Amino acid sequence: MSASLSTEKIDPTSWYDSRVSDYISLLKPRVMSLVVFSGFAGLYLAPGTIHPFIAFIAILCIALGSGASGAINMWYERRTDSLMKRTRTRPIPTGKISPENAIEFAVILAFASVFIMGIAVNYMAAFLLLLAIVYYVFVYTIWLKPRTPQNIVIGGAAGAFPPVIGWAAVTGNVTIEPIILFAIIFMWTPPHFWALSLYRCEDYKKAGIPMLPVVAGVEETKKQILFYTMLLVPLTFVPVGFDICGIIYAISAAILGIIFIYHAIKVYLDNKKNTASKTSINMFKYSVIYLFLLFTMMMVDHAAR
Repeated sequence: MSASLSTEKIDPTSWYDSRVSDYISLLKPRVMSLVVFSGFAGLYLAPGTIHPFIAFIAILCIALGSGASGAINMWYERRTDSLMKRTRTRPIPTGKISPENAIEFAVILAFASVFIMGIAVNYMAAFLLLLAIVYYVFVYTIWLKPRTPQNIVIGGAAGAFPPVIGWAAVTGNVTIEPIILFAIIFMWTPPHFWALSLYRCEDYKKAGIPMLPVVAGVEETKKQILFYTMLLVPLTFVPVGFDICGIIYAISAAILGIIFIYHAIKVYLDNKKNTASKTSINMFKYSVIYLFLLFTMMMVDHAAR
């Protein structure tokens, strides 16, 4: 903890409230919300039945595993986080939580999430949850992110696991259907995150993180965003071909996909030299809404059928 924080007179109640909120922030709650939602979608779409309490435990474990991964990520990247405008107010760089407390908290959560999933739900779901945590921490955070501009493409698999875990929580196995859900999120991740990296390009330069716009340039990043978007949209119709979803979802996917392509084209045609333009951040914001609505319509279609 920094000296300024340690000498500051703080009301005990407000200090306690602040600490709780800081630990919640350590879990990356906004990222967690999308992870939990896609995990629930996989659970809901899976054939078979699951007791509501067991389903709740499964979703809770996915949330804890996601939060633990985010906390370990913050612990490992605490130095680069302190250099970036977007992340310098996180709990560790500001001294609100010590690195030692952060990593202890994260490891306990990670262990608890996998252990409870195995005991209360099934071993396959627990194994997949463990695999997702290990992949995010060791493959993406430690290995890929500081070394290659393809970190998001390869590392995007970590964020694509939740619907597969949710599916396995019900069925105890993995079939082609959850792999399709995995592929949709996997293909969605590059245009989603590269839109943000365009907007925050200077931040990544300052921190020395080799994101695509830093290494390959703005124009190449725009091309890649459009390329992956054009791959993603047709992929979203595959669930219809495998009878996971029907006409309601197909129409929704078409409308949502057209809007996504529109945003990608706007980013591609944006001639502003300033990378922090509204077109890139608008695409990033829409991409979150897009994935949320896409999986929502899967569930709506499933319920209607």
